[in-house]
Amino acid sequence: MQVAIGADHAGVALKGFLVEHLEGLGYQVADLGTHSEQPVDYPDSAAAVGEAVRSGAAERGIAVCGSGAGTAIAANKLPGIRAAVAHDHYTAHQMVEHDDVNLLCLGARVVGQSLAAELAETFLTAVFSGEERHLRRLQKIRALEKTNKPVADQVYWLKDKDKDSLTRALEKTDKPVTGPPASAPPKADP
Repeated sequence: MQVAIGADHAGVALKGFLVEHLEGLGYQVADLGTHSEQPVDYPDSAAAVGEAVRSGAAERGIAVCGSGAGTAIAANKLPGIRAAVAHDHYTAHQMVEHDDVNLLCLGARVVGQSLAAELAETFLTAVFSGEERHLRRLQKIRALEKTNKPVADQVYWLKDKDKDSLTRALEKTDKPVTGPPASAPPKADP
């Protein structure tokens, strides 16, 4: 199996360990960087891994940052990428079996090498179940990717008045994102 792996500066050491570990198990690993602890932005490494998976150059991907959360957020912006954070064995296999996750996100400040190796192996050997309920849910995710907003009629438990409220609220969300308010300057990344 071809696996793409990348990290920001917080995850570079754990990424290096995982590259060696997975190659030792016979995986073909494409190391997409970074290769130093010099600060880099996690969206860049997440995008590189995500694009390798989207293009078919890799069957699965692994992205490492400090918590795993940042890379998951960034990778999930790419259509066709289903990224999730796993810091436990159950999630590492269940997210593939039920949600067809194709990109594992790990937090180097959360898990150590031994657990990271177990999580990566579990993720890479897990298989999507293909059950009808999971296929139906994936179709809904694909629909969300296309519209970039939920379709009120697909949320079957909403009452008609609630669907109208949701539709009106969604119509107001077509504004561009302008960043944080001036009163909340962005914090520097350590």
